[in-house]
Amino acid sequence: MTHVFNTQPPGRVLVSAEGIGKSFPSTDGGGLRVLDGVNLTIREGEVVALLGRSGSGKSTLLRVLAGLIPPSHGDVRYRGVPLAEANPAVAMVFQSFALMPWLTVLENVELGLRASGVARAERTSRALAAIDAIGLDGFEAAYPRELSGGMAQRVGFARAFVQRPDLLLMDEPFSALDVLTGENLRGELMAVWGERELAGQSICIVTHSIEEAVQLADRVLVLGGSPGTIQAEIPIHIPRPRDKRSPTFEAAVDHLYALLTGRPPGSDGVSGQPPGPLTHPLPEATSGGLAGLIEIVVAHGGQTDLPDLADELSFDIDDLLPLVDAARMLGLLSVDGAQSFITDAGYAWHLAGIQESKTSFADLAVTRAPLVRTIVRALENSDTGALRADFFRDLLRRGFAEADAERQLTLAIDWGRYGELFDFDADTDEIVLSEVATGLSALLDPDSEESGS
Repeated sequence: MTHVFNTQPPGRVLVSAEGIGKSFPSTDGGGLRVLDGVNLTIREGEVVALLGRSGSGKSTLLRVLAGLIPPSHGDVRYRGVPLAEANPAVAMVFQSFALMPWLTVLENVELGLRASGVARAERTSRALAAIDAIGLDGFEAAYPRELSGGMAQRVGFARAFVQRPDLLLMDEPFSALDVLTGENLRGELMAVWGERELAGQSICIVTHSIEEAVQLADRVLVLGGSPGTIQAEIPIHIPRPRDKRSPTFEAAVDHLYALLTGRPPGSDGVSGQPPGPLTHPLPEATSGGLAGLIEIVVAHGGQTDLPDLADELSFDIDDLLPLVDAARMLGLLSVDGAQSFITDAGYAWHLAGIQESKTSFADLAVTRAPLVRTIVRALENSDTGALRADFFRDLLRRGFAEADAERQLTLAIDWGRYGELFDFDADTDEIVLSEVATGLSALLDPDSEESGS
């Protein structure tokens, strides 16, 4: 079968957003800002990727564009008309498949048409055509429990296509699938989208995968910061279907990787505000994971191309980002674009014995990891050298959603335990200062030349 890919230039503006900001209520009665000052357009016949790390506001922005949640400020327009409710010309595909387990494949695909009042004969005809297009013919009478993950997501795509939407919004639709299934389904999605009868349809996909963004999108919008803003807009001028091994594909990946690994605004200290636990969160990396990364970079001669390393390890490139961020936060690696270089501190930590490496890690964590430093300072100032973990949870909830606050505390406890700075007593829910930390007073002095990040 020959697939005809849409090669026409994008048409008129379909959806536009101007000055979008979004805040949610926080536990202290204030507001948690997720998006701030976001401007974008999506045109007829193009694929746009929203690329960013966890917590950058990608999924929230997608729901604002769909009209599912209102912006706190700013304006969303569909074909020039302000959007005040859910947009009926939009269909969504979610990561979780969101199928009704008591309905068959055919009934699941028909669901949106039934809610729209489409006559039975027409909705069945359209649903069968969508099921056939996405490669599920023969499974019309099957129930979701009988389907693999890839097949269940195909039902999600068919349910979206059958509505013939102007804009298909997808929230990390491949992230719950294994690598091979996700790769196959991405290709099938673009083949279906590229057929002539669907050529006017636009797609906006949320992803944290750099390769996925380059493979699918005509434009990549890079989100970052807290609250989330659009930090870059990168056009992808590569003919479809795209070859991941081509130099132009690899160059686009390297460029986006450099953008995502770039320091956030103010992290170099020029903002005038010292880094803190809310502005410089701990990357999601354990001490053991950090040790593994440093060992691999040393084995590569102390320098490595991060996309090549990810490919060598059979990971997505973005899977390495938290580890790289953590190593850079601690001064173990330096990063220039997509290249990483081990530092003197990284070599010293790698070559040290077990106890010496713990001491070195403790020094680096206290001086360069704001949350770890905050916990040690607070414990130093308590009468007993112990504080309830809820004290730190409450502080973290001022800048993070509850689940993110808990993750930050868990990471800090892992780092603190490895460096023997403090321990956590699960029975009393207390964090307890160790004897090692009491000898780090000079590092905790804000006037000390060695303190800071």
